[in-house]
Parts: sequence; C-alpha cells; structure tokens
Amino acid sequence: MAHYRCVGDVPPKRHTQHRRPDGGLYYEELMGEEGFSSDSSLLYHRTIPSTIADAQPWELPDLSLTANHPLKPRHLKLHDLFADAGEMAWKSIDVVTGRRLVLGNADVRISYVVAGETSPLYRNAVGDECVYIESGSGTVETVFGVLPVRQGDQVIVPRATTHRWLPHGDEPLRAYVIEANSHIAPPKRYLSRYGQFLEHAPYCERDLHGPTEPLVIDGDDVEVYVKHRGAQGLVGTRFVYSKHPFDVVGWDGCLYPFTFNVSDFEPITGRVHQPPPVHQAFEGHNFVICNFVPRKVDYHPLSIPVPYYHSNVDSDEVMFYCGGNYEARKGSGIGQGSISLHPGGWSHGPQPGAYERSIGVEYFDELAVMVDTFAPLQLGEGGLACEDPEYAWTWARRAQG
Repeated sequence: MAHYRCVGDVPPKRHTQHRRPDGGLYYEELMGEEGFSSDSSLLYHRTIPSTIADAQPWELPDLSLTANHPLKPRHLKLHDLFADAGEMAWKSIDVVTGRRLVLGNADVRISYVVAGETSPLYRNAVGDECVYIESGSGTVETVFGVLPVRQGDQVIVPRATTHRWLPHGDEPLRAYVIEANSHIAPPKRYLSRYGQFLEHAPYCERDLHGPTEPLVIDGDDVEVYVKHRGAQGLVGTRFVYSKHPFDVVGWDGCLYPFTFNVSDFEPITGRVHQPPPVHQAFEGHNFVICNFVPRKVDYHPLSIPVPYYHSNVDSDEVMFYCGGNYEARKGSGIGQGSISLHPGGWSHGPQPGAYERSIGVEYFDELAVMVDTFAPLQLGEGGLACEDPEYAWTWARRAQG
C-alpha cells in the first residue's frame, strides 16, 4: 500500500535520535514487507517493543479442512452457524477466537463470526487480513491507532499488526474474515509505477481511511495472541509483554491498517456484460477479492445482463451475498448471509429462468463480496455445519419464483 501517511510525533529524519520530553529515547521499529525490499513504516515506541516476559501455547480454533469431493457446487448458510448457541450467545463471542472456518486452502482461509465481546490483543504473523463488516459497528484498536468500523467496511490489517476488536451497541458485529498467507493490496493494474491510483481505478486514495492519531495505553504484563507458522501448519502462541504494546507516539510510512467501504467502490459497466475482473478490489497471492455493488447494467439493445455461463478452469469462485437481491441466483435458495462455492472443473452461471428474466433489466440492486482462488478450496468445519445439500441440483430443476 504505497500511500504515505504520517501520524503523531516522528523525528525529522529516520534512524536518528528521537527524544522524549524527559530526555530519554523513543525506540524506533521498522515494520516492513519482503525483508527490506517493499512497503514499510517506522514506529516510535515509549518502551522496547521486544520485551516478552512469557510465552505459552494458544490452541487455535478448528482449522481442519475436508476436500470438496465428489466435486460439487456448494451453498453455505452462514447465518445458521451461530444460531444453535442461543439468541444472545454472540455477546460472549469475540472476532478473533470466535471465528469458524468455512473454506480454505494453502493460500487463504475464509471464516465467519458473530461477535459482541471485546477480543484479546491479536497479531496474525501468517498474512494480511481483509475483514468485511456485514453488519454492526465497532472500533479496531491497533498499534498504529484506532479505526472506526461500520457496515460495508473492508478492514485491511497488515501481517503482524497487533490489534483488538471492540464491537459497539446492542447489535452483533457480523464479520466475514479473509485471512491470507500473503499480503493483500490493490491490483497492480490500478496503480502507476510509483503506486498512485490511476484514473480508471474504481476507487482511490481518498476512499482509504487509516488511523489519524496515536493510541497510547499504559499497562503491565499484557497478553497478546499470535497466530504464526509452525512445522505442521498454523499454530498459536500467547505472549505476555512487560509493557502494553500500544505505546507508539508516532509513525510514518506506507504500511498500516485501513478501512475501505464498499459504498465507495465505483462499478465499471459496459454495453454488454463485463467479466468479473472489473469488480476486483484487492489481490493476494493466488487469490483476488471482488465487490459486486448496486449498479446500472448492460445497455446494448440485445444485452443479457446476468452473467453468461462460464468455466473457470483455473479458479474456485466464492460469492458472499450480503445485500440486495442477486438476480442470477433467484430460485436457488441463496439469500442474505449465503455463500456459493462454484469450483473449477464445473461450468456455472445463472439459475434456470434468470437468463431470460434479465433481458430488459436496467439496474441490479445487489451486494456481494467474491473471492476467486487459483488453488482448490476445501471445506472447514463451519462450512460443513451450514451446507444446503440440495443446492448442487438446482440447475436441473425448475427455478422457483
């Protein structure tokens, strides 16, 4: 994310003495990607950022995966996942430890959580996270400062950023979590060679909202949950820091958490149906994230506004339906809070009748977040727990409605 920001108190020149009011030194930390060869930020701490006093194992939630075999399209009803726990059970669930794995592979994991409790301090040392706020509001406190979050926000949290989630109000925070094993960034085709958003990009720097002031909290013996790489996959450790990690008085650079709201995504349309890459918002290693937002649709006199049938021979397609009325899936049972998984190796497209009904339609009122992966996805325990087993056969049956 090569968009420079400067927040709080930093010295005029990097890697030089930066002194506290009492004459002591602040401690400079470089947080950077790809060694010292990509985006980074410099943070200035009141105390040494490496002062751990204890380390204990953290038992991660169930991250087991089951192959999509026999190969089938899947419909997963995410709103069913937490229903059995009771109407108000979300009040004791947090965004970090309460996640349930829905789909995953070696590049990306997709989880869902309904939360009302403040999370522990957390750091994902495996990859960046993109957390979509389906509903509710809250704040994310980070070592860089505070991010307010609201419905429709995509919250990008860089790898190894210490943070915690604080839901607000009397309604749960519903979060759709995309965890990468890499970094998440805007597509390169949207950017100049120096990193500025180009004129054809569907959003720009003004739409990205980072922390605006430091967050400094005092505290001793503070626990931080860390997800990291282990010999057999992902593992967790609970560190105890001698001093609170939120002790940064200032920072600057091009690496930091930010929010982007889907309402600021400007759809790209044409006379005939545009392919899914026009909806792309972000990319990671071996996957992309796309936003399908309310928009005018194809205006050729003979256009068919819903998607043509297509075989993504290199991709699995995951669509999270989070607003409006998705015309192409009418009659399938899919609704708000649904996921469809359309795997590579299978030709997919609109439900029966949707192709014909779309002719003459001028506007789609739909909202969905799509993840396309370039390696097959497997089902997590959450995905297995909320599957509609009839979805795969809906193309062979007459559509309802």
